[in-house]
Amino acid sequence: MTETDDRESVPAPPSGSSGEGQEKAIYFAYRATLRIFGNIPDLDEITQRLGVAPSDTHRKGDRRWGRLPPPKHDMWMYRAPVKDTEPLQVHIETLWNTFRDRKEYVLQLKQDLTVDVFLAYRSNCDNAGIEVPYQSLEIFRELRVPFGLSIIVV
Repeated sequence: MTETDDRESVPAPPSGSSGEGQEKAIYFAYRATLRIFGNIPDLDEITQRLGVAPSDTHRKGDRRWGRLPPPKHDMWMYRAPVKDTEPLQVHIETLWNTFRDRKEYVLQLKQDLTVDVFLAYRSNCDNAGIEVPYQSLEIFRELRVPFGLSIIVV
């Protein structure tokens, strides 16, 4: 199934007498993030060599909010700067356009670190799917990383 509309209205399931007849907007949200993790001696060097500021970084053992355990490795992340409501292929292509010219450095990093492309699909609709054009899959082939998708239905 291909998503053409970001939001649709469908009847919400009955949740008691006060919830009947209400409509709930369906949403779809997407993300694509380049992640580099492992034992990273210099996060700033990665930033300089890739030519973009990370969306987030953390160090092994850093304290995190809530009850989350400290991370087990250092991480440098860059999230494609695209609205969550844009189709997944826009996120993937924006990410690849950012790193295409730095492909050799990213491949070099893979010698000592783990590199992946983290994709996320979030929706409140449990009977939809996504379609990604084959042209958008170039980043996975060129960086030699698997295509994986985190799917969250709430």
